[in-house]
Amino acid sequence: MKLTDFKFEIEEFNVPEEPVDPRDSAKLMVLNREDKTIKHETFADIHKYLNEGDVVVYNNTKVFPAKLKGKKEKTDADIEVFLLRELQPENMLWDVLVEPARKIRIGNKLYFGEDLMAEVVDNTTSRGRTIRFLYDGPNEELYSRLDEIGDMPLPPYIDREPKESDKERYQTIFAKERGAVAAPTAGMHFTEELVEKLKKKGVDFVPVTLHIGWGTFRPVEVEDLTKHRMDSENYYISKESSDRINEALKSKKSRVIACGTSAVRVIETSVMASGMSKPGTGWTDKFIYPDYPFKITEGIITNFHRPESTLLMLAAAFGGFEFIKESYKEALKNDYRFFSFGDAMFIQ
Repeated sequence: MKLTDFKFEIEEFNVPEEPVDPRDSAKLMVLNREDKTIKHETFADIHKYLNEGDVVVYNNTKVFPAKLKGKKEKTDADIEVFLLRELQPENMLWDVLVEPARKIRIGNKLYFGEDLMAEVVDNTTSRGRTIRFLYDGPNEELYSRLDEIGDMPLPPYIDREPKESDKERYQTIFAKERGAVAAPTAGMHFTEELVEKLKKKGVDFVPVTLHIGWGTFRPVEVEDLTKHRMDSENYYISKESSDRINEALKSKKSRVIACGTSAVRVIETSVMASGMSKPGTGWTDKFIYPDYPFKITEGIITNFHRPESTLLMLAAAFGGFEFIKESYKEALKNDYRFFSFGDAMFIQ
């Protein structure tokens, strides 16, 4: 398949800048791959489509307030630092993007309020830098300070400034492991009450971790999809999670349902030659597009994604290109909300 196969006119889409409230009041489109039917529900109705014994695999990564506003030493010029990932916790080294990049050089000191300072120690790309926080205290105190002064890194297509409520709403109820700069948005539709209702029905919820990086928004720039390379992202799947997934795979009455494309990438990365899941941690750059042979995933909960994005390609690989294309046309006709704060689909 080619990149242009996944092109849509973005002006057609309803792209909200705020999430719905409550979380599970979002629309839900249910796609049945076997009989090619499409049903329209609300997300709270997903309990009708998840069965006793099903295993919902969710990403428990936590988005941290990664955007910092500060000043450059001597000139007192305004600067913005985007924390991408922590490189060496013991040395407080971070990989970051900076603005304005042309004015921020190796050796510069950057100030964030009166009690937090960082030094630029390396250039990585035209906008990329490595910085070291000059903080006299443990990492946990530094994280707390960053949480206080930082803004949430909203997706680039949301045209508003971050606000305090985003620290709770641009986050899933499963968020536990700090490290992402973009939310696993399919999980944002779940409420505590809905999860409890599903657990009482016999649905299991199993955590994995993938710290979603800013590369999730990076456009695919090659027409031949086999030549695209994903940014590597850190993942972790425990023995307990792998064991439960493998139990479901061996059972004729259970399905492995991935909540979000990031969860899909973790469990498909974990596949052994036997077709079972293996626990472990590492980095994955797995790129899933048609016609990827899924080994573990038997259902996907996901949002409606941007044209030409790797997320849309993954959904098309699982749901079938023509069926997903039809579902997007159906979503447009029924005023579904798209992208991070948008509505959901369940492909089964």
